Amino acid sequence: MTVSLLATVVGFDRDRALYPIVLIVIASYYGLFAIMGGSMQALIVESGIIGAFVLVSIVAFKFNLWWVVAALSAHGIFDVIHGHLISNPGVPVWWPMFCLMYDLTAAGYLAWLLSGSRLTAAARSQPT
Repeated sequence: MTVSLLATVVGFDRDRALYPIVLIVIASYYGLFAIMGGSMQALIVESGIIGAFVLVSIVAFKFNLWWVVAALSAHGIFDVIHGHLISNPGVPVWWPMFCLMYDLTAAGYLAWLLSGSRLTAAARSQPT
């Protein structure tokens, strides 16, 4: 919550790109953990999942930020089941619950920003 509040106070979240970028960074940590754990197999699997979150981030930025709310929430759920799906030896024991809490808090905060009209959900049309 501190990160999101700081982003609001400083004005970082006035830009539609902040939370899609946050989602990309969050998803990328599992790739970093795979590298730290020395598991090429985990890195390959994690890269596919990271790619999916990157794609959602791009689509959300281009069209509607509610997709980021959904993806952050989905990533939180993914954190809970991650260890049952992927063997990634670099993931710290405490990480899944920490990341779950951050993901859900960030999703809730972004939903609050969007529903309160503090941030526009839909992308504006760009002149051609």
